[in-house]
Amino acid sequence: MSDQCVITSEITVAKGLFAPGHLGELTRIVPFEMVDAALAETGAVQQRLRKIPARVVVYLLLAAALFDDCGYLAVWRKLTASLEAIPVANVTGTALWHARTRLGARPMQALFDLLRGPATAIRTAGAHFKGLLTVAIDGTCLDVPDSPLHRARLGGITNQYGTSGYPQICLTALVACGTRAVLDAAFGPRTSGETVYGTRLTRSLHAGMIVLLDRGFSGNPFLTAVAGTEAAFLARISAARRPPVLERFEDGSHLSRFGGLEVRIIECEITIITSQGRTTGLYRMATSLLDHHRYPASDLVSLYHERWEVESAYFAIKKSMLGRRVLRSQTCAGISQEVYALLSAYQALRIAIADATGTTPGADPDRGSFSVALRCARDQIVRAAGIIADTAIDLVGTIGRAVLDQLMPARRLRVSPRAVKRPLSRYAYKSLRVDRHTHTATLNIKILTPTPTS
Repeated sequence: MSDQCVITSEITVAKGLFAPGHLGELTRIVPFEMVDAALAETGAVQQRLRKIPARVVVYLLLAAALFDDCGYLAVWRKLTASLEAIPVANVTGTALWHARTRLGARPMQALFDLLRGPATAIRTAGAHFKGLLTVAIDGTCLDVPDSPLHRARLGGITNQYGTSGYPQICLTALVACGTRAVLDAAFGPRTSGETVYGTRLTRSLHAGMIVLLDRGFSGNPFLTAVAGTEAAFLARISAARRPPVLERFEDGSHLSRFGGLEVRIIECEITIITSQGRTTGLYRMATSLLDHHRYPASDLVSLYHERWEVESAYFAIKKSMLGRRVLRSQTCAGISQEVYALLSAYQALRIAIADATGTTPGADPDRGSFSVALRCARDQIVRAAGIIADTAIDLVGTIGRAVLDQLMPARRLRVSPRAVKRPLSRYAYKSLRVDRHTHTATLNIKILTPTPTS
């Protein structure tokens, strides 16, 4: 009796020079037709068939976002690792550079526009608050290569030691809190500030949404712009700001006005209790939801915690996908191309997670592990598996099954100190005595009645 087992697999890919253009099973979320539509919309379809067609370049950029520790030539080898049975173009790193330069950033932006969205259904757990889609806007910074070109355009971080660190871009995103999917994004030089890019994102706000904002977005012009889209907002405002009390409501909130904009003000005292002790803070919030019966102050204060979902989205992008590395591109156009590819790949993974949890009644997308989905998607790319769907459509897929098999437990309330992730000195954690541990917590919320002003 033979002690060997022979396993054969069938791989279905695009024909000819288009064969390396795939994203494994994620190709079903980013199909050939979608990529071709983005290329046609931006006039980027090649005039003659090259060794590396434009469609293949798009998938190369998407795959590079999932394999950020690899150079583009190494990513090409992963795309073609399972294609030994068919002739694949032999390319060089220089050829890939020319192909990416020819493509430009506009096709990747058009592809992101096709993919972006909340990735929610009506019954998606945690996606809505009293019928309103819960979203959040916030900004973060991404490091780019330290080159004279980037220094000239983006500047550098200035501190007591002079200019240090990498040049950075500011990325501001509109994120669906229920699924952490990206509805829209804008980015550019850090000097412009996140509110400038946040104003651009108001194009994606509309009635039926409630947008959660931190103090950086609580200025009158920005809140007025949000209100003009007919979306509701809930924003934390500075404790130094003391808007007038026009009318008091029975839930403890009161009516006020920011310029020509009517708002409800909620003042509360929040106490966080952990095994290390308790911390109490005073918070002041403003909302455009004026109906205190339908939207009680206590419910809105509890909802505001969902704003941290945008931070979880940034953690997935910067830590899980980028590994806190610097972006690759040495040109400004290349940076734009790379960021749109990064956002598109992230969105594809979030859609896969949402689709999988959507097949399990009551499953919250929060419980789907992004790291599990990312690792499985990488494996599917190397295997060139699941590129073209069979006659019988598998709605969950290999990635979805991996996510469902390893669902995380229901989220507990935990707190962790905010600290610099990459300090200038590697001894800073010890010198600053920062407690890096995460602690399980309980939360007490007390709505405060404003003190009458004379």
